[in-house]
Amino acid sequence: MNANIVPLTRIQKLIGRLMHQSKQTKANGYMTIQADLTELTAMRREYCRKARVRATTNDFFILAMARAVKKYLFLAATFNDTRDSLVVSPTVGVGFAVAAPQGLVVPVLHDMGSKSLIEVAAESEMLLAKARSNKLTPDDFDGANVVLTGLGMFGVHQFYAIAPPSATAIVSIGMIEDALVLKDDEMRVRKMMDVSLAYDGQIIDEFYAAGFLRYIVEQLEDPWVLTR
Repeated sequence: MNANIVPLTRIQKLIGRLMHQSKQTKANGYMTIQADLTELTAMRREYCRKARVRATTNDFFILAMARAVKKYLFLAATFNDTRDSLVVSPTVGVGFAVAAPQGLVVPVLHDMGSKSLIEVAAESEMLLAKARSNKLTPDDFDGANVVLTGLGMFGVHQFYAIAPPSATAIVSIGMIEDALVLKDDEMRVRKMMDVSLAYDGQIIDEFYAAGFLRYIVEQLEDPWVLTR
């Protein structure tokens, strides 16, 4: 029986090259932390109704990541040409992975230093629509310091993704699930999620990476801070 030959699309070829380049050039480190998203799950609909905006859980993550980059500036760093210094970007860009018809794409929200949750929700929805209709421009892909990706919709609990070559780190999120957690000396059912980080150990060490990841989770566990 002859093998079935399936030609790769242009996007698939590009993604393959970029992922291979990233694995070859980054000293990848990995870590996972659990986030208690009980309050976020409860408040999101109330916030959307009051603010008259459609903000997804991903939008909260994107904003939390942007604010974490502002606190941990080396997440926005790249090597200079001689690789003896780091160049820290004056702006913050957060990408998010989208399973578009043409393949996996990572549109980027730019200039995230001072954007509100309402602005993030509107911009991410616009980029998602462009990705699904194959209307993203080259500028929409450029400038991600960190990237968000999620597979919770498939029932995945935890995974580590590959960051694009230009990004210092990628945050991978799994499904939100009920779990018995000891809180205030009582066992309670809480909405928990595994939040994983893959980072370039050439730019940041594990302590710096852990602080970055912890700060993301702290904001998500007190989600009203992201609405201010």
